[in-house]
Amino acid sequence: MSNDTNVKFRLNNSELWGGLIGLALGGFVIWSGLKLKLGTINDPGSGYVLFYTGILMCLFAASIIIAALTEGGLTFGSRWQNTRWTKPVIVIACLIAFSFALNPLGFLLSSIPLMVLLLRLIDPVRWPLAIPIALLVPLGMWWILKRLLLIQLPSGIFEIG
Repeated sequence: MSNDTNVKFRLNNSELWGGLIGLALGGFVIWSGLKLKLGTINDPGSGYVLFYTGILMCLFAASIIIAALTEGGLTFGSRWQNTRWTKPVIVIACLIAFSFALNPLGFLLSSIPLMVLLLRLIDPVRWPLAIPIALLVPLGMWWILKRLLLIQLPSGIFEIG
């Protein structure tokens, strides 16, 4: 047995703050559910699922807070040590570029280069595998969204897709 009974309350406990944020978010979800009307179990209103989801969120957040107060937790600084930022930054930059290119180029012409970049830069996939995946996945998604689900997708200036 270790000497964990001497846990001190720290304000820079990241798990405590994460639990508090989760508790506040759960409270907001409960409030939103109540605002939309609960209804009954036989005739549920539009806020019925939202209300009970908020209760679950609050329970999970409370368990995180209790664990953070009794067992301690990592500090903010220690949580971010040795974090490699290049790949998340690349993904964010690719998604921003995709959002700007989506309307002018259309779904297919903007998603195929995005797939190539993500497949080659994040966890490098060999070119003979990356190219077919980058072509077939957006084409498959386009077919499902456009033809099967009848969702309008931007076709861009070239009217492709």
